Amino acid sequence: MSSPSDESGKKLGMWLFLYTEIILFGGLFVLYAVYFARYTSDFIEGGKELNRLFGVANTIILLISSFSVAASITAIQKKEKKRAMAGIVAALLCGLVFLVNKFFEWSHKIDLGIFPNSEKLLDGPPGQNIFFGLYFVITGLHGIHIILGMTLLFISLVYVQRNRTNHERFALLENSGLYWHLVDLIWIFIFPLFYLVI
Repeated sequence: MSSPSDESGKKLGMWLFLYTEIILFGGLFVLYAVYFARYTSDFIEGGKELNRLFGVANTIILLISSFSVAASITAIQKKEKKRAMAGIVAALLCGLVFLVNKFFEWSHKIDLGIFPNSEKLLDGPPGQNIFFGLYFVITGLHGIHIILGMTLLFISLVYVQRNRTNHERFALLENSGLYWHLVDLIWIFIFPLFYLVI
């Protein structure tokens, strides 16, 4: 059985890791801000090419997933194993739907010839090529983090199912939840930067 100090040590380690993630995306957001100031009108035109419905849908999906993860942590603390597992499964399904939506959105853009350094973008305003370069890099990196988060949640699900995570020992689920919340929070910044740019 893990001691309280082991649990707090694991949580501290996760917070330090999350800090590096914040620095990574923070740097990308600063880069976005620099180019937005230089190519404001091009960024606005680029934003008009994105489907806000997809952006809104994915935002709602991730907010639901965050609630599901939080509910699963509360449930495991109350010794409600089935509810905890249901919360994790709901979050995993939300993550999967998010990725499917992103796949269709990316595919549509690529079919239209809108991707970094495509002939269409190279022939157009330079700011739009930069806008979509940042769009694909940042949303692609975020998508990778969604997959990593889903992996952590799936491992947590297996641990709960096998009673290796329970009301006394739930650091893995709690840390997975922290990571998932950060991924969702990052999307809350991505959504307005690309889909609501005005």
